[in-house]
Amino acid sequence: MLNLLGDFIGELRAAGIPVSMSEHVDAARAVEVINLGDRELLRATLGATLVKDGDHLPVFNTAFDVYFSIRSWESAEALLGDELDEHRRDREGAAGVEGQGPSRGEGAGSSSMSAQELADLLFRALRDGDPDAMRFGASEAVSRYAGMEPGRPVGGTYYLYRTLRNLELESLEQRLIAGTLGEHPDELGQRLAHDEVTARIEQLKSEIEREIRERLVEDRGSEALAKSVRKPLPEDLDVMHANREEMAQLERALRPLSRKLAVRLARKRRRRRRGPVDLRHTVRRSLSTGGVPLDLRFKPPRPAKPEIFVIADVSGSVASFARFTLHLVHAISSQFSKVRSFVFVDGLDEVTRLFEGVEDPADAVARINAEADVIAFDGHSDYGRALLTFHDRFARDLTKRSTVLILGDARNNYHQAHAEVLADLHYRAKAVYWLNPEPTSYWNSGDSIVAQYAPYCDRVIECRTLRQLEAFVGELA
Repeated sequence: MLNLLGDFIGELRAAGIPVSMSEHVDAARAVEVINLGDRELLRATLGATLVKDGDHLPVFNTAFDVYFSIRSWESAEALLGDELDEHRRDREGAAGVEGQGPSRGEGAGSSSMSAQELADLLFRALRDGDPDAMRFGASEAVSRYAGMEPGRPVGGTYYLYRTLRNLELESLEQRLIAGTLGEHPDELGQRLAHDEVTARIEQLKSEIEREIRERLVEDRGSEALAKSVRKPLPEDLDVMHANREEMAQLERALRPLSRKLAVRLARKRRRRRRGPVDLRHTVRRSLSTGGVPLDLRFKPPRPAKPEIFVIADVSGSVASFARFTLHLVHAISSQFSKVRSFVFVDGLDEVTRLFEGVEDPADAVARINAEADVIAFDGHSDYGRALLTFHDRFARDLTKRSTVLILGDARNNYHQAHAEVLADLHYRAKAVYWLNPEPTSYWNSGDSIVAQYAPYCDRVIECRTLRQLEAFVGELA
């Protein structure tokens, strides 16, 4: 069991979930005192000892289903050895509940039920909310429709798509909804009934996905399958290519991230114990020894908060990256003496005013799309024109305390780069950083002109995820 637990924790770490050695020990001690025949109890125990962030639970559950799948008793006994002897009776009693029945090898072939019999079974299971019947129906559906072949290097998503396509769940859902409308004449009751049917359909999909995963584990092994089904954590999602559900995860992760980052920056500033060398006190302190050895004295630290100028491309898919960066920077604006924000496409507009007096930066970011004046000509990104506009109107405000952040992929649609303007901004400011949401391998391909701007930046950084964004912003102060 300890070897299996170690492999499971290794997968959690590979997926990005932080698990310390002490938490590993806690989990090992916890599984010694629980009934290992109760799979859900094992899931809850490991979740309580290993997971510290609720957003990490989907990744944890996926890894758990792979490493602790519902195997036949013989497979589980081979993995866990004699530890399960005392739980054999409990396991055999729960076999019917867990849907074990015949071995998985028997269910991996074609289903013994006709298509109509299977449809009727699933309809009754969904109507009655019977989890056991739903689990059995999912197994029969996979056997009949998935077409799983041992050793075939195909992902579980392919088998899931084939199964769901043949089940025609939409018509099944319509039958269920039609059957419940007569029972609820009022609008609220009908809406609640509709939500209940939708939830049961999603439960059936989850059962089918679990069944496919179980069979893939038996075919390929836990370690090989874990790599193919591994899901990224919210902080590791690619912002530019996130779907609607992933964007919602990013939104939920951003607020606690900003609070944590603000605390970290404040703590780092307080811990700066040394200021610059105090030459007068150093000389006076060293007079008694003739300057050998020299005893350095330092002035009290007076850490200055930097000024931040954010210039963000908000065109196309880059807009989502700019939105999250603006949100994060303004959420921790108390750690900077001044934050000014500018957005552009082929025209540039200052949007600092939209953040003033707003408690949630997300509200201000949402207003930018409606109120910012960023289109001057054809509505295609023009970094050269945006930099010229910023230089003409705001370059005089830059000082040696100012840090300029430029957000964008540097795809200039073959317009003039005007890199000399960025060179002057770099001369005026303390530092210039370019955050690029594209992978490094894409830079300088097509209309990307990163190479023309890079000599005038202190750093050009690939910044595609919240984790990378957090690491960079944590260095600013």
